[in-house]
Amino acid sequence: MSQLNKTSSKILSLEELLLKLITWKQEGKVVFTNGCFDILHLGHLDYLGKASKLGHKLIVGLNTDTSVKRLKGTNRPVNNEQARAMMLASLAIVDAVVLFEEDTPYELIRRIVPNVLVKGSDYLVEEIVGQDIVLRNGGSVIPIDLLEGYSTTSIIEKIQNGES
Repeated sequence: MSQLNKTSSKILSLEELLLKLITWKQEGKVVFTNGCFDILHLGHLDYLGKASKLGHKLIVGLNTDTSVKRLKGTNRPVNNEQARAMMLASLAIVDAVVLFEEDTPYELIRRIVPNVLVKGSDYLVEEIVGQDIVLRNGGSVIPIDLLEGYSTTSIIEKIQNGES
């Protein structure tokens, strides 16, 4: 299988993911996180690396272009959903990427019921979408410290201001 096919095979529909989860949950802990991941940067890599160490498989819920526009404004995303999904899927630490259209991944989390739910430590546990589902099912919710100085918004601002 070519590297491109191997990468694209990690981009799954919810139905495909649910089938894989039957085996994955028997093998170990399934970790879930989500985001826009518009311009992949060192902060994302650090965050996803920390998340991947919390379980056996890492699933990334990715906002579709439509939901990114609603959340971030009409000038976003910079990269379309297919490009963002391929970038995430190309990372060895990511086992699956699943797109979602809603503003939050609540319904996705309800269907997946991961063992571990992670989000950046800029959120309190009680603010993390889906924490009620995960905790009710015996899982854990873990805020992960973010790498200082890295954000897509700050990168875009640097580019617009001609900074290096």
